[in-house]
Amino acid sequence: MEDDDDLDQLLDEVEKKFCSNVSVEPPSRMSGSQPGMCGKSTEGRKHSATKTDQPISSINEDLDTLLDELLEEDYSDSPQQKTKQVPPGTKVKKNLSFQSGGRKCCPVFTGGSAVMNGVGTATSKRSCDQLRCTSCDFRVLMFDDCEWDLSCDYLFLRNNMPDRQKLRAKLKKRRGFRAYACQCSWFSTSEPTDLRDRPRLTWVCGKHQN
Repeated sequence: MEDDDDLDQLLDEVEKKFCSNVSVEPPSRMSGSQPGMCGKSTEGRKHSATKTDQPISSINEDLDTLLDELLEEDYSDSPQQKTKQVPPGTKVKKNLSFQSGGRKCCPVFTGGSAVMNGVGTATSKRSCDQLRCTSCDFRVLMFDDCEWDLSCDYLFLRNNMPDRQKLRAKLKKRRGFRAYACQCSWFSTSEPTDLRDRPRLTWVCGKHQN
């Protein structure tokens, strides 16, 4: 009997020492646990661990998102990024358009087959071979050593332009001459002719490539 009393007293001391700060769950909330067990049930511990882990992972995700945003802002504010924001090729296109724009005749000349084609100036008087009509918006065709027949008219050009083979039906062979035509006008010459002296012809230089 004394041994049993000593054992009970020892158990009481152990319980007071180790379980004094742990509140015992009420029977209604300790489903599946044995009566007299100290601390929370296994299910309660699992539930508590889940609650603890969830906020930590959420905080980590928020921190990662915040760091990514800060890095993006720093990168967008850097001088290198600001330079890249300018559409690439803008200046290149301007330079190319300036270089490929070519030169225009001033004044614009026409001439016979013996007159050299090229960029016309007041001194060179070269025949322009890049003529375009501002009235019909057709490119002016040229035929060396030919002149237009007197029967050529607007309706003929309207129906046959720009078929060179059909247009030859109204051309006559004549050495040294050059025949010009768009869809609305026609002209033949053997000498350098300044188009300013031919106001009826609405032809302009379409630029010569370098």
